[in-house]
Amino acid sequence: MAQELLTVLALAGSGAVLYLAAAARIVKQYERGVVLRFGRLRERVRTPGFTMIIPGVDRMHKVNMQIVTMPVPAQDGITRDNVTVRVDAVIYFKVVDPADAIIRVEDYRFAVSQMAQTSLRSILGKSELDDLLSNREKLNQGLELMMDSPAVEWGVTIDRVEIKDVSLPETMKRSMARQAEADRERRARVINADAELQASRKLAEAAGAMADQPAALQLRLLQTVVAVAAEKNSTLVLPFPVELLRFLDRSTPNRPAAQATAGAQALDPQRAEPSEDSRPSQRETETPERAEAAERPPGQRSTASMDKVRRRS
Repeated sequence: MAQELLTVLALAGSGAVLYLAAAARIVKQYERGVVLRFGRLRERVRTPGFTMIIPGVDRMHKVNMQIVTMPVPAQDGITRDNVTVRVDAVIYFKVVDPADAIIRVEDYRFAVSQMAQTSLRSILGKSELDDLLSNREKLNQGLELMMDSPAVEWGVTIDRVEIKDVSLPETMKRSMARQAEADRERRARVINADAELQASRKLAEAAGAMADQPAALQLRLLQTVVAVAAEKNSTLVLPFPVELLRFLDRSTPNRPAAQATAGAQALDPQRAEPSEDSRPSQRETETPERAEAAERPPGQRSTASMDKVRRRS
């Protein structure tokens, strides 16, 4: 009798241990427990700690309440300005209502992933390429608002959505590089033009000041000579005083007339050289003595020549 009682107690203790093992549940700090009894939702959500369920009757689903980081696969799309791009993103979300996350959707993670992909392709078609490259904050906010409305019904809230990378075709990359280079060159030319304008104004002011002070102009010339001589140059250019040129022009007043005559001769050579008719004939240039000697006979010409030599001696 006593042995049978011990056997019953041992069996009861073993059953109790097995029951406790099957009924005991531990909910972690970042989890919540949703219990279904005979397939129906229990109103009370199990909080972190030790809890009990009825084995075979209750079924508890643990829901992670932490923020989930989910990468969105790269999506191909065409922007509003007809540019083909490839964009990938990352989404941050968390469960705020564990009961809705279990009851309203079969797999809330997969649902959020698919919704993120479709929303990303949708916003690509509504945006331009410049917005994707330079105004991502606005696009991120648009994605977050687009995904948050249906996610709330699943007991999920979208914490943040960020576009990670925008891939462009090679032809578009080269076009953008040429455009950026042309823009930089344009800005450089504008800066150089402004600098030249300011320098010309300052130079005009300096020229006016030097015109009032001739000594300042001479000093500037000497400084230029010193600067040129300091370099390794084989040729040295010395300034010539302008006042000396003016003095030479005043000292030679007939110089312009002579230059005009020389210019006229260069333009009309026939007027510069006398013609054969205007030249004096040989007889006109001969002296009376030569004419008298030419009329004498040859013998008398030689005697007259000898007499002339004697007279000279």
